[in-house]
Amino acid sequence: MERRPTVLVTGANSGIGKEIASRLALSSYDVAVNYKVDEPAATRLAAELEHASGGCVFAVYADVGRREDVEHMFEVVLDRFGWLDALVNNAGVQVEKPLLELSESEWDFVLNTNLKGYFLCLQRAAKHMKERRSGAIVNIGSGCNKIPFPSLSSYSVSKAGIDMLTKAAAVELGPLGIRVNCVGPGAIDTDRTQRETADFAGKWARLTPLRRIGIPEDVAQAVEFLLSEKASFINGQTIWVDGGLFTAGPWPEDYGRD
Repeated sequence: MERRPTVLVTGANSGIGKEIASRLALSSYDVAVNYKVDEPAATRLAAELEHASGGCVFAVYADVGRREDVEHMFEVVLDRFGWLDALVNNAGVQVEKPLLELSESEWDFVLNTNLKGYFLCLQRAAKHMKERRSGAIVNIGSGCNKIPFPSLSSYSVSKAGIDMLTKAAAVELGPLGIRVNCVGPGAIDTDRTQRETADFAGKWARLTPLRRIGIPEDVAQAVEFLLSEKASFINGQTIWVDGGLFTAGPWPEDYGRD
């Protein structure tokens, strides 16, 4: 029997992370579902996916911004799997507040999770993967990889850092057989984005060249591709899953609009 590839997905009990974990589990991966909050949701998701996929799926706690948590999480994952083929860095937080009102603790909260957390997990995964000279890592970025978002300075800085972390890691880890790429989602329909603004779908679809917003499955499909052998010569890249949103220029309001 051919062994199933293994993957750890951080922040996987809701939103885009949940869709990524679900798609990978149903596409033959054994999946470790990382969570920081809502343990019941994480364990329920893991049980459902394990039943549906026939593979090994389990929930594992860690605050990815804390090295001791990350080390313990990898101990648990490697004990269960024996090896780790792939990592999806997805866990993220944001604080929506003007720059001049942002506190130091709020800045640290965002950067510790979104950037330090990616670094800690990427580094720990790569130390394991180099022994087998094989592995794939996908970081989940944002439109903030390209442009700053209003009142999201800490989030924008963290995501821009993820873009460069991806490139730096790809260059250093490539000779070890480890590929590192990034997926940059555009306007994606999730519970969080629906709460951010009224008529989220209508407003962002109008600005997106494909005239729709994305769904978590769009992002998950890109992640699955980048982890696969079909992407075996893709390294250090950010794949935009945004319908052309962040490629379109800031044209006058009536230009190119329906």
